[in-house]
Amino acid sequence: MSRFYSLFNEIQLRTAPEFGVPLPAGNDPRIGQGGYSYWAGKLGAAQLGPIYLGKLGVASLICGFLAFEIIGLNMWASVNWDPIQFVRQLPWLALEPPGPEWGFSPFVPLAQGGWWIIAGFFLTTSILLWWIRTFVRARALGLGTHVPWAFASAIWLYLVLGFIRPGLMGSWAEAVPFGIFPHLDWTAAFSIRYGNLFYNPFHCLSIVFLYGSTLLFAMHGATILATARYGAEREIEQITDRGTATERGALFWRWTMGFNANMESIHRWAWWFAVLTTLTGGIGILLTGTVVDNWYLWAVEHHYAPAYPDSGTVDPSTISAPTAQPAPPPPAPNAVPAPLNTGGAQ
Repeated sequence: MSRFYSLFNEIQLRTAPEFGVPLPAGNDPRIGQGGYSYWAGKLGAAQLGPIYLGKLGVASLICGFLAFEIIGLNMWASVNWDPIQFVRQLPWLALEPPGPEWGFSPFVPLAQGGWWIIAGFFLTTSILLWWIRTFVRARALGLGTHVPWAFASAIWLYLVLGFIRPGLMGSWAEAVPFGIFPHLDWTAAFSIRYGNLFYNPFHCLSIVFLYGSTLLFAMHGATILATARYGAEREIEQITDRGTATERGALFWRWTMGFNANMESIHRWAWWFAVLTTLTGGIGILLTGTVVDNWYLWAVEHHYAPAYPDSGTVDPSTISAPTAQPAPPPPAPNAVPAPLNTGGAQ
């Protein structure tokens, strides 16, 4: 049997750290001289650093720190600056968006949601700067831009939840609060308010791609580990020079389910499934409240869900506003009232 290396028997080399390919002209220098970590070598490569931040990376980290500080200090202030209560109640603390009375105005008093807008601005700026950084780094190193575009799909969902949909609804109150359990409570209330997101077809697609991503990742990871003794972890070499590992993995899946991916297509499948998870999820959230007010009623109307027996509970969204009845005209002045008919003989 061929000798192979894994997490359990990998040999950790100690030599001058590898600095990578030379940087293009005009780039900032890499930070650090590089080093080694024994425990990092137990999980992957033992070398740590150097790292390249550049101007975009530094600006992104500064904006992210400001957002983190604003959110954290507001949560701490909500427990009267008590450090014990801050740690104890941290999962339940929140920085809430402005109320519906402020609409979508950017000028909101700090204590009534203004801090949420400022924190959201810095957090969004940090994320967008980091996206630009990943794109520029990929171009500078001659790579494809698959990583930044996959990141962009997640950013799309983030922007829909915190900016695009609240803008279309005309209210910051439709946005998600900052906080651990508060944002989960918002998700549950959001689904109930709009007739259960389970009947949202784009939400269904998002779940399909989410579970599909985990399945593909598990299948691919298990295949590589199962054939690692034949060199399957050297995937690039296996693509260009087919060997025993790739052929055995392909034969396993072909014999198991009648069809197999190759060493390139499995990564393309996984990339698309992961990207479509947040892409379809963002579309489903964007349509909620702007186009569809009740997903269950929409599903029943389009024969997508069964109509359950009437429970006697009236859906408020189906009640039309009552129309005002015109008041009777006032009696004319000096008018003689009509005699009462008592039913007697005339």
